[in-house]
Formats: sequence, structure tokens, C-alpha cells
Amino acid sequence: MEKNILVVSTSLRKDSNSERLADAFIRGAKAAGHLAEKIEIRDKKIGFCRGCLACQHTGQCIIADDANTIAKKMLTADVIVFATPVYYYEMSGQMKTMLDRANPLYFLDYQFRKVYLLATAADESEDAVNGAITGLRGWISCFEKAALAGTIFAGGVDKAGEIEGHSALEKAFLMGKSV
Repeated sequence: MEKNILVVSTSLRKDSNSERLADAFIRGAKAAGHLAEKIEIRDKKIGFCRGCLACQHTGQCIIADDANTIAKKMLTADVIVFATPVYYYEMSGQMKTMLDRANPLYFLDYQFRKVYLLATAADESEDAVNGAITGLRGWISCFEKAALAGTIFAGGVDKAGEIEGHSALEKAFLMGKSV
């Protein structure tokens, strides 16, 4: 069955290591016959959540920026994939801001059931991604019908392009193919 997959790349660096993981996932998903769209946060204007909770009544955020468009795409995706660099042992600030701005989805009939995390870090330790996983799990826990379906972590990559040849690229491709 063809699935609609939304990949949200949250690195501000063009051709970043996390974006390359996202691209590998997309190649795998498309090879399996799925539709996959990538949104790059670096090209978007996304303001901080104001905590006004107007979205609980209107179904969308009162801030008129790109976060509303992204949230609408998240609403209708079967699968959501977040790709992030790990900064200070946590997801990027851009990813956290987008998660906060997706608050209107909580009150709507969202379609996604599976959420994936693709992460990279300069630190090689497998534990380096734990904060990002915990943060994403916290967001997912607010969506009863959704679950964290998988995580790929590429450690020991810092400069853009260092991920070339890393085993995580093949893992991301295979994960995309198996969605």
C-alpha cells in the first residue's frame, strides 16, 4: 500500500549529515513505491509558540508563518520522519520549535501513525542521541494513535559531508524501504 511520507529536515546547514540521512530514507521509501516529500526547515520562517492555546479552538496557530503549512502536511501524512543534528545531546532548536508549533494537530484527526527519527552528531557515543529520542517520545506521547517506529543515529560526523560511507546511510535507505 502506497504511503504518504513527510520528511522534515531540521538542520540549518545545506547538505548536512542529517539531511543526507533524510535523502537516503527518501530514496528507500520511493524505491518501495511510496510518496515522499522533504521539507527543509532552513528555508522556512517559523516563529516560537506563544502558548496562547488559540489553536485548541481554531485548529491552527494564530502565527502566520511556514509552521502552519508544515503542520497541515504533518496532519495528512501517513508517516513523519524528523532528521536532526544533535546539539548538546538534544534535538536541534529548530526541530523543537516545529514540534511546539504542531500543537494544533493534537486536537485534529491526524493521519500519521509512525514517526521516525534520523539523527547525527559529532559525538560517536550511541548515548549522544538519547536526549533527542526522549524529547521526540514526549511529543509523540501526546498522540495516542502514533508511535516512534524507528531511529537511525550516525555518530562521529561533524563537518558537512563527513557521513559519506557511514553505515547509517544504508540503514536509513533500508528503513525507508521497509516503511
